[in-house]
Amino acid sequence: MVTMSDSAEPTVFTRIVAREIPADIVFENDTVVAFRDIKPQAPVHLLVVPKTERYRTVSELAAGDPALLAEVVATAKQLAVQHCGGEFRLVFNEGESAGQTVFHVHAHVLGADPGGALPEGSLGQ
Repeated sequence: MVTMSDSAEPTVFTRIVAREIPADIVFENDTVVAFRDIKPQAPVHLLVVPKTERYRTVSELAAGDPALLAEVVATAKQLAVQHCGGEFRLVFNEGESAGQTVFHVHAHVLGADPGGALPEGSLGQ
């Protein structure tokens, strides 16, 4: 279920959840959706997004709904097993200066194609 305050504009992720914007969805259940990033920073770059827009950052999510945060992480692991052999980087950006551009909490699942590797420092741009 998508929720947001009455005065806020919906984020791009809320619009994806509502199917107003297309996305290459790789997983969905009642509480999260996962899709391919449109500007991938690694061979495998998926976003795991809670369907609620209530939490703007991972810190807000951790404080407000730790079970949902655990579900985001578990979903990331499941997707990593399916898409990149189970080894992955899980990244949450918090704040504009840290690279967060959409203020609807989301996790980046970054990995190599099976048999490949992500060199240290390769995603620091």
